[in-house]
Amino acid sequence: MVDDHRAPVWGIERILQDHDDLEFVASATTVTELLDQTTDLDVVILDLRLGDGTSPRENVARLADHNIGTVVYTSGEHPDLLRSAARAGTLGVVLKSAPEEEIVGAVRAGGHGDTVLTTEWAAAIDGDPNLDAVDLSPQLQRVLTLYASGGTSISVGEELGVAPDTVNEYLKRIRQKYADAGRPTRTKLDLFKRAVEDGWLPMPHRSRND
Repeated sequence: MVDDHRAPVWGIERILQDHDDLEFVASATTVTELLDQTTDLDVVILDLRLGDGTSPRENVARLADHNIGTVVYTSGEHPDLLRSAARAGTLGVVLKSAPEEEIVGAVRAGGHGDTVLTTEWAAAIDGDPNLDAVDLSPQLQRVLTLYASGGTSISVGEELGVAPDTVNEYLKRIRQKYADAGRPTRTKLDLFKRAVEDGWLPMPHRSRND
């Protein structure tokens, strides 16, 4: 389980301990920390908002690279983050307020690689008209995240080992893909917004004074 608060972890441990077919293997505050402990996992119960600033899409994809499925465990108050996880292929969503039998059923289904069908999951998908509307290659994803995070064509090129003109060509392709999807990116701020919407970058956290 990945959650940076202990209470949900304790709750899941308690719920699962009464089920002999389910084993709680490990917990961590980040996906990196969990993978450092073990990759011998069938499914990870994943909180959407983590203190390390990673996006749900990034975390689901990283776990998938190790053939580990994910079930999002959330309060349900951030539908944009749910959609980010949906784009990355999470198996489903279960609310932290759900009954114990629903949580157990979700973990059991996820452990078998089955989709976890819940109302919240359906709402996250149905509420996103642009789900999978823009398909970026790994290289274009990297260019978008670096540039939208404040980089320049020169700094992005240095990071990726390509010429600035090549970066500009990549940016043209990215803008064209979003334009074709009806989501124009005329400015750098637009690119940042699209990167957040599609889960390539984490949603900015509001300060306590906002």
